[in-house]
Amino acid sequence: MLEGIKVIDFSQYLPGPFASLRLVDRGANVIKVEAPNGDPARQMANGALYAVNNRGKKSVAIDLKSEAGQAKAYQLLKEADVVLESFRPGVMDRLGLGYEAVKEIKPDIVYLSLTGFGQNSPYSHQGSHDLNYMAMSGMLSQLKDASGRPVMPTQTVADLVGGMAASEAILAALFKRERTGQGSYIDLAMTDAVLSMMGNHAMLSSTSNIESGIPVLNGSYANYRIYETKDERYMALGALEYKFWATFCEAVGQEQWLEKFPEKLTKHQAHMEVEELFLTKTFSEWIDFGRQHDCCLFPVLEIDEVLENAYVQERDLVHMNDGIPFVQTNDQTVRKSDHVAKLNEHHDLLDPTK
Repeated sequence: MLEGIKVIDFSQYLPGPFASLRLVDRGANVIKVEAPNGDPARQMANGALYAVNNRGKKSVAIDLKSEAGQAKAYQLLKEADVVLESFRPGVMDRLGLGYEAVKEIKPDIVYLSLTGFGQNSPYSHQGSHDLNYMAMSGMLSQLKDASGRPVMPTQTVADLVGGMAASEAILAALFKRERTGQGSYIDLAMTDAVLSMMGNHAMLSSTSNIESGIPVLNGSYANYRIYETKDERYMALGALEYKFWATFCEAVGQEQWLEKFPEKLTKHQAHMEVEELFLTKTFSEWIDFGRQHDCCLFPVLEIDEVLENAYVQERDLVHMNDGIPFVQTNDQTVRKSDHVAKLNEHHDLLDPTK
């Protein structure tokens, strides 16, 4: 889809590289510009974080603080269709590689700056990371334990959502350029990207108290909760609609629970009854039950189980290369052979001069 599109990627760590990875998987030619000592992600998790998010890219080591390095980068930009950078606001301008400078040589350039709080906000120049964006967007306040305390996410949601939003914005800008011939400058903040997912909460906050989350989604209802099994595993029951709840109740021989749908399912007694039921069967037994009865019941899988799951294998979502699993980030329109070819390029990522 993006064959022939050249992307110069100045980003590092996770959000920017994840954004350009999504472009790689759609056929773009991405050249990653790294400092002489490489992207710091190379030193994290024995280099795995770098390899996973930079497969299929070419890389070049450039000292952007030197005049010679800036001149080298400038030459790369002359042939670019897209520029992606994630420095603090103003850094690229000081290096002579900002949008206005690049636009002089490439009027139709698509230039995206990816930061935590945008180019011009009260927090633009403060150091920050994923947890901060989650906190400031209101997303973190929706992830609480039973006592109401926000829990620590073990996934960098804001970084990844920001990367997805960045790739989406780049694709839209390329489409605009195709139709109008005009380039674009995109100021994309990861906090904004996460906040865009909070639309339902923002709307409902004016009509009801949702400090602990939207009631139907926060575990208050017995038909939409996570339940522990006999062998201390967990199942996710998502029977929001009456038909799914009816199927579940009938299958377990508890038709009287149908009378409690939906309001009375918020009662603590209803929770206890369903909790006791789930404790009578093992994880495997409930998985089989969910397959046999159409009631929105699925297992809470650990990551190793996900990688081995028949769904993932059938959808061809993960590819192994030298024992490293790579998760496919694109849709099903990209041929497997193309994807594997890109995976085979990952050995170049061990050397920032390639």
